[in-house]
Amino acid sequence: MDNLLSITIAVMLLPLAGAIVAGLFGKLIGRTATHSVTIALMGIVFLLSIYLCNQIILKGHPAIDATLYHWVASGPFQWDVAILLDRLSAVMLLVVSFVSLVVHIYSVAYMHDDPGYERFFSYVSLFTFAMITLVLANNFLLLFFGWEGVGLVSYLLIGFWFQKDAATAGGLKAFIANRVGDVGFILAMAVILMVFHSFHYSDVFAAVPAMSNQTMLFGGHVCSVITLICILLLIGAMGKSAQLPLHVWLPESMEGPTPISALIHAATMVTAGIYMIARMSPLFEYSEVALSLILVIGATTCLLMGLVAVVQHDIKRVIAYSTLSQLGYMMVALGASAYDAAIFHLITHAFFKALLFLSAGSVIIALHHEQDMRRMGGLARSMPITYLTFAIGALALAAIPPFSGFYSKDMIIEAVHLSTTSGAHYAYLCVLAGAFLTPLYIFRAFFLIFHGKKKIHGPIYENGWTTLIPLIALAIPSVMIGGVLIYPMLFSTPHLLGDSIFVLPAHQWLLSASASYHGALSMAMTAKASTPFWLALIAIAISWIVNVQHASIGDHLKSVFHRTYAVLVAGFGFDRFNECVWVRGARALGAFFYQVADLKMIDGFFVNGSGRLIRFISNTGRLLQTGFIYHYALVMVIALLFFVGRFLLGF
Repeated sequence: MDNLLSITIAVMLLPLAGAIVAGLFGKLIGRTATHSVTIALMGIVFLLSIYLCNQIILKGHPAIDATLYHWVASGPFQWDVAILLDRLSAVMLLVVSFVSLVVHIYSVAYMHDDPGYERFFSYVSLFTFAMITLVLANNFLLLFFGWEGVGLVSYLLIGFWFQKDAATAGGLKAFIANRVGDVGFILAMAVILMVFHSFHYSDVFAAVPAMSNQTMLFGGHVCSVITLICILLLIGAMGKSAQLPLHVWLPESMEGPTPISALIHAATMVTAGIYMIARMSPLFEYSEVALSLILVIGATTCLLMGLVAVVQHDIKRVIAYSTLSQLGYMMVALGASAYDAAIFHLITHAFFKALLFLSAGSVIIALHHEQDMRRMGGLARSMPITYLTFAIGALALAAIPPFSGFYSKDMIIEAVHLSTTSGAHYAYLCVLAGAFLTPLYIFRAFFLIFHGKKKIHGPIYENGWTTLIPLIALAIPSVMIGGVLIYPMLFSTPHLLGDSIFVLPAHQWLLSASASYHGALSMAMTAKASTPFWLALIAIAISWIVNVQHASIGDHLKSVFHRTYAVLVAGFGFDRFNECVWVRGARALGAFFYQVADLKMIDGFFVNGSGRLIRFISNTGRLLQTGFIYHYALVMVIALLFFVGRFLLGF
């Protein structure tokens, strides 16, 4: 077996080993041994991921596409456990393993007093295993295995504190919303198997050009095969990557422990849909309809969720809605065929979003699990390191140069501006609005938490180094990774992702963008000439004035625009709609089937009714069985007269 293949298998299986050790033997070996084993294994995974990236990307080792063993054979079909390690999966491995390692280390302090300590580390390692399996899969079936794995473990992690009703409800909502999206994924797999007779990426992608004009009957309508598959895959991605209207589960995931919020929102689950569409770019590039749909859905999610984030008071929910908005940016890039830019933003977002969540967790620990920002304030002096790391995360999220988010978000805005896909003009307006809203809500949180008057009495101290080291480790790439990666990611020849991303020549938007690119430093220096930069600065200034200098302005705006404020607080009514239509509708339908179909029709009419009918016939028939011979003789005479009369008279 090839050495690189062996290492890749180890990267996939080591988190699973950690999950088994922590889950089955955690109580026996104790807390210290549990976190030591899982952290050590994740550290090895991270180091091996660095080695794999070095071999695949820097040294140009050919992509590994290998079958480990045959999984299922049915007639002419055969499905394998097989892995694909190319440039895209290598980059994703590095991001996932690094963020997971940091979360593992951070969790030692955050979960210190929790009775489910060992169970928590088992779940986190299992979650990482499922995501790595998803990333390394070379066929749709193994991809779906990892896809469902992250969905299942996310349910367990969001509902980790299952004693709380809100946690169990949040986990259930995440589970149901993802199952709705998974229906689309399963149907897409069914169509792929029916049309291409294979689940392997290479077989499907090779046959796509020949199938580009093929149509089929679906739901009584004739439609393009490729477009149908892409739209069904998009539905699956909308569930995992929380796009409207399947986004409702993501804010509820805040009921889980903060380290899990960082892991779900930064490098795993929510990025699975983005990764899947990028991986399936050879399919999506042949469907203009699907690309346009991705563009519009992503842009709408970016705008609306940014607006909702502005009115949130829970520190974790602000960051959660920012994740929704940033996922909208990534979707917009995918719809504009800027797959490289989408993955670029996925990478930068992973670092600064994990940094923001863990910084928020540091604040929550220091304030004894207080999460309402209105009860905070003036923490900058008490928590200087957390203050600095949160500021770095906020600046990166707000796309202020030279922080990492500036480079990736600016490239997405440029790609949408140059796109000719239907809906691009609408998407461009939405992402520009997002460039204003993002610094508005994240610096609102920053100023409410760290500036102004101190609202919590008593001493507040910075957390220990177990908490702070992960913050510092994430702060460094949040500052630098954008400037370091922009050239190899987008402008070098070949690009960092190479041919693992497929783009038709007609969509080479980078040709226009590269003409004005003169280096990362030059790009940061010339940002003052761009509209998004000034929108961000204006938003930060407004946030400072409203939340620090003149806090009464915010209350006045709430009273003037109270209806708009109510709509935003309600999240545009998506939860209310789901409650009224789907939840109550399902209950009403269930009650109808129980009361009418089950009790009245099945039990009342068929089961009990047939019993009553038989009893009636039996009781009636019993009246004829009197036991007197003259009664029987009378019946015989009447019957004889009937047959004689019929024979003689013909009646």
